[in-house]
Amino acid sequence: METAYVLLSCDLGSEEAVIEDLKHMESVREVNGTFGAYDIVAKIENLNKDKLRETINWNIRKLEHVRSTLALMGIQEQN
Repeated sequence: METAYVLLSCDLGSEEAVIEDLKHMESVREVNGTFGAYDIVAKIENLNKDKLRETINWNIRKLEHVRSTLALMGIQEQN
């Protein structure tokens, strides 16, 4: 299983709407609001690494109210 953690910065006050959108995405397994430099952290999983990247690049990063993201890809051999 390929895994990534995506840290998201959102427009002020839009965090709950973005969290709700993330919860409906196929590869998103967990979503949490956070305090600090980022507003949300999402755990993304998929058997296919290309599908994982597609979810991040074409679904998450394109969400309305998402200002920036930082994606941390897991190392399969270290799981």
